[in-house]
Amino acid sequence: MNIKDAALRTGLPPKTIRYYEDIGLVAPARRDNGYRDYSDTDMHTLAFLGRARSLGFSIEDCRALLALYDDRQRTSAEVREIARDHLQRIETKIAELEAMRETLSGLVEACHGDTRPDCPILSDLASDIH
Repeated sequence: MNIKDAALRTGLPPKTIRYYEDIGLVAPARRDNGYRDYSDTDMHTLAFLGRARSLGFSIEDCRALLALYDDRQRTSAEVREIARDHLQRIETKIAELEAMRETLSGLVEACHGDTRPDCPILSDLASDIH
């Protein structure tokens, strides 16, 4: 299967598929004309990567998860550790975003949004220390 068909089947852009090849996550065969030839195994790997990336796993996490997927001697604890670490990063990011929302919400509420030049939003952004 060529890259266009692989992209259509996996929903990944060709540029992303080429990137995954460049960094060694997938290694399709090459035809005599030099074109990539994606096997069913390659398609599975690409789908796996697409799903993992949609869950926010980093490239290195994906590399580790793929290695564990291929390792029949793996333990589920190894997989769980990667997922648990990623979940912790997500929870930290959510807390940061909620704090940002609270701060910005308060600033928006404090701003009159009228013809006056004073603006608490700009004053906060211009302050040196919070």
